[in-house]
Amino acid sequence: MDHGDAGPSGTRPMVVRVPVEPVEAAVEADAVDAAARAGDVMVRGPLFGVAAQSAGARWQVVAGVTEGCPQLARDWLNSRLWFRAKDEAHDRAERRALLAAVARLESERVDELVVAGTRYRVVRAEEYAVAGPDGIEQPRPTDPEPLLPDWDRAVRDAEIDDGLVLDPDAPVTPTQAIELLALRGLCYSGERFPQDVRADSRQALDTHPDVLLLPATFAVVERTAGGWKPVSGPHATAHAARKSLDFALTWMWPRMRGHIPDDAGPHTDARTRAAGGPWAAELAAYAEAGDALRAGRVNRLEFQGSVYQVVRTRRLVRWGPDGPEGPRRSDVNSQDPARIHLALDEDGRVVPER
Repeated sequence: MDHGDAGPSGTRPMVVRVPVEPVEAAVEADAVDAAARAGDVMVRGPLFGVAAQSAGARWQVVAGVTEGCPQLARDWLNSRLWFRAKDEAHDRAERRALLAAVARLESERVDELVVAGTRYRVVRAEEYAVAGPDGIEQPRPTDPEPLLPDWDRAVRDAEIDDGLVLDPDAPVTPTQAIELLALRGLCYSGERFPQDVRADSRQALDTHPDVLLLPATFAVVERTAGGWKPVSGPHATAHAARKSLDFALTWMWPRMRGHIPDDAGPHTDARTRAAGGPWAAELAAYAEAGDALRAGRVNRLEFQGSVYQVVRTRRLVRWGPDGPEGPRRSDVNSQDPARIHLALDEDGRVVPER
């Protein structure tokens, strides 16, 4: 059905579609249950990625919107264009255009480029989660899960936003419509935010009045005296988040705490070292925690006095007449633009440094 209300000035009309296909209907019912339990919206802050647009096409995400700093997204674009110049350019003219774009990205904070027929933009999203009586929302029963969980560290997990097309006119479900309407006016307020952050946030309501929901992501957090702190970055599936916690428990943390020596091989972990030798008891505890995590779709784990939880995080992109919002002036860059790769000549050959 058509929502029928174009909303505040400048916003798009919203088309709401009631799911009828069984799987979609189950996902929507799950979302209704989650909404009934929802309490506070916890905004973590901005994330950045890269989207591309060819003539007449929709914007498409080419670098997942997961970076905490806009410069990291620009660096990804720098590297992507460099490899495109090296391996994919059709002729010298295209290669020169690509390398000119790389040169700009090495010295300027460039948030949009048109090169070789493609428009690239660093895009900005707000990351948030919903908390209820039981804490931060955990994965839902209908969120994607592998039929047979694969814990092999050599197997790459699904990429966040892989191939995602950004379509602000796509029909939405009733729960998505409610969420979109509730978040259209999301704005930083309160004295704890710097004045320029608040001003940019208010301005974005006018320049980019619509919002677009990105697919949910999943992360591991640890409960502390002050609340919850992130343990892992975002993942495309809850299983991938669990897999990252298993890696931390059995490989990374034992090394950080000196229970596995630095010269141990890459395949050495708490499971292989727990049978005997120094720190066997400590390593056995790590291995047991990892085994408990592998026992099923475990989203909460207690270990050595800490509580770890897999949580469901959400992201929204503000949208204006010219597409997705880019970085704001008040967004913090943790590093400066820099040269990443060696120079290329017009034929795509690497120029050795002298």
